[in-house]
Amino acid sequence: MSITLYHCKDSRSLRVLWALEEMNLDYQLIELPFPPRVLQKEYLQVNPLGTVPYFIDGDAWMTESSGICHYLVERYGKREFGVGPDHPEYAGYLNWLFYSDATITFPQTVMIRYTMIESGERRLPQAVEDYRAFFTGRLRLLDAHLQGREYLVDERFTVADICVAYALYLGELLGVAKDYSPQALAYLQRMKARPAFIKAVDLGEAVSVMREIKPAFD
Repeated sequence: MSITLYHCKDSRSLRVLWALEEMNLDYQLIELPFPPRVLQKEYLQVNPLGTVPYFIDGDAWMTESSGICHYLVERYGKREFGVGPDHPEYAGYLNWLFYSDATITFPQTVMIRYTMIESGERRLPQAVEDYRAFFTGRLRLLDAHLQGREYLVDERFTVADICVAYALYLGELLGVAKDYSPQALAYLQRMKARPAFIKAVDLGEAVSVMREIKPAFD
């Protein structure tokens, strides 16, 4: 077995775990407490960033969840979960992969930091509210695109759906799903019903800190 995934429950590494399950690939899963750079400092010897996912495939290593999903499609020939360069929706496919992290997961990480990771006077309620509005505002592109669509591209499930749906799932854990449009909510429920998603979420014993901090956003 050449694939190893370092994972924290409900973190961005869930994207990779979900993709591995969808693709039926063999892997070793190493679970960590969140945030690992604080609660398991020896992990910094593995990944100096101290973040998850950390993905190893033979001599290759990666840290970016959306990039790893794309890698799995290309490296393992799982084209049924991707879109090739000759496809008319290829540009959109790549855009959704990057949008999923840079545009809609980023503000969630700020919310988590200043609600849970920082303590005392370093917690910034106004920053949390500002980035909550940032996140929901950046969903406008997705809301418009989902009108009349079941999936993001090519009328079928791809890793773009994994990457974007994870951000919606994290928002749900953070208590902001009540701000979602009807089409975004319906899309999220479809993605959560997939057997591979259910298995990926259920794997492991780690406590999800995102579930613990949800009341702060209600």
